[in-house]
Amino acid sequence: MQVLNVPAKDDQLDRVTAFADEFLEALDCPLKTQMQIDLSIEEIFVNIAHYAYAGKEGDAEIRMAEADGVVTFTFIDSGVPYDPLKKPDPDVSLSAEDRQIGGLGIFLVKKNMDSVSYRYEDGKNVLTVTKKIPGLALSD
Repeated sequence: MQVLNVPAKDDQLDRVTAFADEFLEALDCPLKTQMQIDLSIEEIFVNIAHYAYAGKEGDAEIRMAEADGVVTFTFIDSGVPYDPLKKPDPDVSLSAEDRQIGGLGIFLVKKNMDSVSYRYEDGKNVLTVTKKIPGLALSD
């Protein structure tokens, strides 16, 4: 497992995505899959940076691992407890003008990743996403 701890600030997004991309490129992750993962990472990290600490300083921890051809990214913060999976999916059949603001980002994460789970544990938000890497050999 690889771990990155950063301040939960927008200016750290490039560092977070570079960390993930280095990990994914070492696995020969196809570009399309890497782009789906990058979009999800950006959405999750930016939400932590904007909302977790309610305007105060705080950190985010990102853990990455691979097993049996599946990559797992876990985002941990000590901010306000919030389960983004409880929010209903937006009605994407409506026009942009008729849709409620918000919720599209986590909806895209759920569409791009194979699984998304949330738990609140030991005073921390823990959001975990997984994605199968096409063509990645299974571990022995």
